[in-house]
Amino acid sequence: MNKRIHYYSRLSTPADKALIAPDHVVPAPEECYIYSPLGSAYKLQSYTEGYGKNTSLVTIFMIWNTMLGTSILSIPWGIKQAGFTTGMCIIMLMGLLTLYCCYRVVKSRAMISSVDTTTWEYPDVCRYYFGSFGQWSSLLFSLVSLIGAMIVYWVLMSNFLFNTGKFIFNFIHHINDTDAVLSTNDSNPVICPSAGSGGHPDNGSMIFYANDMGLQQFEKWWNKSKTVPFYLIGLLLPLLNFKSPSFFSKFNILEIRFQFPQLTGVLTLAFFIHNCIITLLKNNKNQENNVRDLSIAYMLVTLTYLYIGVLVFASFPSPPLSKDCIEQNFLDNFPSSDILSFIARIFLLFQMMTVYPLLGYLARVQLLGHVFGDIYPSIFHVLILNLIIVGAGVIMACLYPNIGGIIRYSGAACGLAFVFIYPSLIYIISLHQEERLTWPKLIFHVFIIILGLANLIVQFFM
Repeated sequence: MNKRIHYYSRLSTPADKALIAPDHVVPAPEECYIYSPLGSAYKLQSYTEGYGKNTSLVTIFMIWNTMLGTSILSIPWGIKQAGFTTGMCIIMLMGLLTLYCCYRVVKSRAMISSVDTTTWEYPDVCRYYFGSFGQWSSLLFSLVSLIGAMIVYWVLMSNFLFNTGKFIFNFIHHINDTDAVLSTNDSNPVICPSAGSGGHPDNGSMIFYANDMGLQQFEKWWNKSKTVPFYLIGLLLPLLNFKSPSFFSKFNILEIRFQFPQLTGVLTLAFFIHNCIITLLKNNKNQENNVRDLSIAYMLVTLTYLYIGVLVFASFPSPPLSKDCIEQNFLDNFPSSDILSFIARIFLLFQMMTVYPLLGYLARVQLLGHVFGDIYPSIFHVLILNLIIVGAGVIMACLYPNIGGIIRYSGAACGLAFVFIYPSLIYIISLHQEERLTWPKLIFHVFIIILGLANLIVQFFM
């Protein structure tokens, strides 16, 4: 089906309605899904001539749900890195900045008056202004966000699977694993895994009980960074080779610190929805409310990040522990024996294992579809692509299992194009073509581009 749509689209420009793919080629609405790189998916409802059946309330919550993803687990760590006061200000400022850039994306089609852009997506707009460079560069940065999210997923799935197995082993053998790490002395302890391990969470099991032969064998075969990431390959690699994603879609303190750019990198991906916002808003019943609904959704996302960040940071027991003990995945601050964190990890593990193949399918569609004109040229092509993606996840889970770092690098990279450069540059070019470009507007949008470049560069010095 994808080959036929590509065939029709290549025969003419997107604005030429004479060669739009006929209805019998396009899948039924109940078979269409939108997948976010942050781990959410929703089913498209049918719509006619760009106007959908979703109310504003549904649209707002759909955008809210799509934006929220794995980045939320690193928000408390980002606030710790930036400092409480700086962190709060950065979350609000980044929310406003990314909202404005997303607004520019939504309005980008309307600024092209020479052709009909009703059916266009944002890559079509990029291709209109920048030619093939815009098309391929948008594909590249989109793949960066997708593969970055898949690497984060692999690291988190390894983490959750490790802690789940550790909980079961501890429960069977009546072991209290909080004795081996620095923790609070209460009925619901909070731990500091990085204490005494050089700033990195302990990848092993209970060193305190190393004399026990059974525990030594458990540590040998159930290690967070040496064995568990490989166990996932046997389960997930075969699923990535499915031709259709329909099977998976059925599951479905006042201070200022100078490490604040780490939080801006995380937030760039946390607020990232720019590559699919046009598709999401096309299905809004009241198109005139798109800007309002988008603003409300961003406000809800910002409040959610503020709530989670403030709640975890402010309630963290300091003393006796230090705020520096807040982990990049704040669930790591709860011991494996904690029943509530065990339940949370189980649900998150299942959710990620069902969404991960969907992200792999979307990466396959974007890369193989553009290169070969077919999303499934052969099992060999698909297998090679999946081995590369899975291999990247396994390597990172073994050598660099820091989701905060992975999120901020991939977020700053993909955000450079989709959040900062393309929306601002397209707006500048369109105003210049209409002879409405003023110096204040030019300076402001160039400043946004500079911020995006600085946000990416500074990540490598933190």
